[in-house]
Amino acid sequence: MSRLDSFIRRLTAQRDILNAITDMVAEIEGPVLEFGLGNGRTYDHLRENFPGRRIIAFDWEVRSYSASTPDPEDMVTGNIRDSGQPFLGIGAALAHADIGTGHDEIDAVILTWLPQLVAGVLAPNGIAVSGLPLEHPELAALPLPEGIKEGRYFLYRRT
Repeated sequence: MSRLDSFIRRLTAQRDILNAITDMVAEIEGPVLEFGLGNGRTYDHLRENFPGRRIIAFDWEVRSYSASTPDPEDMVTGNIRDSGQPFLGIGAALAHADIGTGHDEIDAVILTWLPQLVAGVLAPNGIAVSGLPLEHPELAALPLPEGIKEGRYFLYRRT
């Protein structure tokens, strides 16, 4: 499979999962956290899926399209590993993390801290969606929506 086809399938899985969990997340109090704002495409999709819900985005710096950039009070810049720590216990309804690099050695380092961060920011029963597998005792894997290949994207509920 070409890298382009793989990228398209990953983004399709991301969108399909986010669409499938909209009703589940609607039943949970708390903000939505977007780890990895990038150019803001997913942030924009989250705004459409969760109108009126506070969405806090994290990234090294703001590089998103102006129409897809959070207000300053909802944009956290810096190393996500560090900048996310003050949000532990915030009780997020949803944490979405798309910060994998595709480089095994870099992603292995991210996976030393990302599962703990995601579990720590979620409310009980909160939902986590991630491009990387999140192995943590408080995160229970949920079945993926039909048509999404196992290992393409990951879905969890905080226990």
